Amino acid sequence: MSLLVKPVSLIGKYAKLLPLSIEYLEELIEAVKDGELWNLWFTSVPAPERMNAEIERRLDLQEKGEMLPFVIVDAITDKVIGMTTYCRIDPANKRLEIGFTWYRRSYQKTLVNTECKLMLLRHAFEALGCIAVEFRTSSFNFESQRAISRLGAKLDGILRSARLMEDGTTYDSHVYSIIKSEWTAVRTNLEYKLQKYSQV
Repeated sequence: MSLLVKPVSLIGKYAKLLPLSIEYLEELIEAVKDGELWNLWFTSVPAPERMNAEIERRLDLQEKGEMLPFVIVDAITDKVIGMTTYCRIDPANKRLEIGFTWYRRSYQKTLVNTECKLMLLRHAFEALGCIAVEFRTSSFNFESQRAISRLGAKLDGILRSARLMEDGTTYDSHVYSIIKSEWTAVRTNLEYKLQKYSQV
């Protein structure tokens, strides 16, 4: 198994990223109902009745070495609050993407997301030796585009008609990345944000 897809737990002050398993099914179903996130047509958030299939899909991709999925847990309350992954894993070129991420509505725009991104990026660059980490989002997901830019990621380009949805609609994907030479500044900025806003 490649180091890039070896299950790992990442523990922070506000959040824990733990290896995904079917044991979290009911808690993830409860979490996704906070905001009915599956109703956003341009995202890949599973509806409650499809959560089991989505967990199995992610675990199957992990077995194939194509994904490393995590469940996101509140480090203080132990409440399950979402999912995220390392995906599009390319061991030969030491690249991966952080994607297929969703949080309970009540946890969005909080320090949890900032800390999760810091932990995932730090592990990718400092433990896995990645030279680049990607992010992708829909051309219609303006909030996500702004959030990715705030991380310090740069827009590499736009993939036209990158996603074909079940209803036949398509959307473009905005592709961003952070490269190894930028990591120190990005890490400093994220650590500063965590310290600054934790004192508010």
